[in-house]
Amino acid sequence: MTGLNSLPFTKMHGLGNDFILLNGFTEPLTLSTELIRKLAHRRLGIGCDQLIVVEKPTNRNADFFYRIYNNDGSEAGQCGNGARCFAIYVSTHGLTPKKKLRLQTLTSVIETKIEDNGDVSVDMGAPIFDPKKVPFTGGAGAIVESIDLLGESVPISVLSMGNPHAVQVVPNILEAPVSTQGSFLETHVRFPKGVNAGYMQVVSKDHIRLRVWERGVDEETMACGTGACAAVVAGIRRGLLNDLVTVETKGGFLSVYWDSSKPDSSVILRGPTVTSFEGVWTQPT
Repeated sequence: MTGLNSLPFTKMHGLGNDFILLNGFTEPLTLSTELIRKLAHRRLGIGCDQLIVVEKPTNRNADFFYRIYNNDGSEAGQCGNGARCFAIYVSTHGLTPKKKLRLQTLTSVIETKIEDNGDVSVDMGAPIFDPKKVPFTGGAGAIVESIDLLGESVPISVLSMGNPHAVQVVPNILEAPVSTQGSFLETHVRFPKGVNAGYMQVVSKDHIRLRVWERGVDEETMACGTGACAAVVAGIRRGLLNDLVTVETKGGFLSVYWDSSKPDSSVILRGPTVTSFEGVWTQPT
């Protein structure tokens, strides 16, 4: 087992959605919640939205197990931008020669592909609308649900992309109540496992602007891959969007495709990644 007094790491990001990546594939890692929080802390540690560990899969049809921790130490089921960074990490660190990978996550098996231009596309699987599986208590499975929030009834689209999302359509993304409302929606009693709060402005049927208050990160992130997928699917179901959409985030642009003629079809996310730096974290004595 790798000693945690000296821990090699790689810092990466997908449009500003940033990650610490650790190799638990060659030698297994044991990470405490306290250590994850320490590494993820933006002032006292390396800093990240999520920490990602490469592990050996337990599913024989997967190449790797892709383990994701939020910066509060909780474990996440899915992260689209993290999956794209994961694919580049295992490739550049010599863990696989493959350009196409199957990654086992806590909730599913997803597929990634390193494109010829260096972008990474991810088959995120089919969206989940069943309120019990999101989970969302008291939901009817409607395209638009209502939720009581801060004294008003708010229309949201609820679905899971391996993690729960509540998407709102707003007229102006710059005036969206992300910082004032996001944390209340994240911890709303009707979402027993919390929720990612998405705010979408429709620019055209092929272009949206998006901001996301991310569950377990306790703040707005510069980009959210599963949030982009959830927003596009919600917009398509509401008749606002076409099947292929450019998603404009604070950190840059993602592409999302969903074949709306087949509701059980996979959502495809595509975009760039950046390796920021590498280093070795040393445990203070």
